[in-house]
Amino acid sequence: MEVNTFCALLKEKGIELSDKQISQFDMYFQTLVEWNEKMNLTAITEKKEVYVKHFYDSITAAFYFDFSQEIHVCDVGAGAGFPSIPLKICFPNIKVTIVDSLQKRITFLNHLANQLELSGVSFYHDRAESFGKNSKFRETFDLVMARAVARMSVLSELCLPLCKQNGTFIAMKGPNLEEELQDSKSALDLLGGESKQVHKFDLPDNNGERNIAIINKKRKTPNKYPRKPGVPNKIPL
Repeated sequence: MEVNTFCALLKEKGIELSDKQISQFDMYFQTLVEWNEKMNLTAITEKKEVYVKHFYDSITAAFYFDFSQEIHVCDVGAGAGFPSIPLKICFPNIKVTIVDSLQKRITFLNHLANQLELSGVSFYHDRAESFGKNSKFRETFDLVMARAVARMSVLSELCLPLCKQNGTFIAMKGPNLEEELQDSKSALDLLGGESKQVHKFDLPDNNGERNIAIINKKRKTPNKYPRKPGVPNKIPL
């Protein structure tokens, strides 16, 4: 995807980028490629692909949820900053907290935030299971997000404990989400979540099917969840 196409498609969705925001995306791309030579951040490094499969794909969440509000977003397992950093560039008003289990990715994100001159961003090196038990963060976020991290039954246990009551959990996935949601119904219910909407669409230029699940946090999550690090993945609810 060319940069001009990227901007035009976002404009069609009501997201008009300023010159500063366009240059921030360019710097994001340059920094990602530069650091990717030293550490494995992404297998996608060709500019057109980064713009469609990372930047545009991350921003699609804003087609179905209002990011113009002043909300605090927690991005679980963001890796190189997807989806929350592209969303932060588009919506500077949001506060972003990223938790990731690899210190080297946190180091990259801190450098990236300085390069892009982002404020209202925090990065934590931690397992999502431990982070969700921390009373400073548990059930404090308006919105919790994860992009292609794990199956829904696992993801729900990592994300819903961080989401405040009446908040929202957004899972950004590839194909087969309906099947995953069926399998995770009991987990969602147990953790206090309720599936609200699923949006299915294709990325531009035949870049594959995407699904976005929007989950409402209806009730407090029982204190025993999330379980110890590694357990949700080994023994899904």
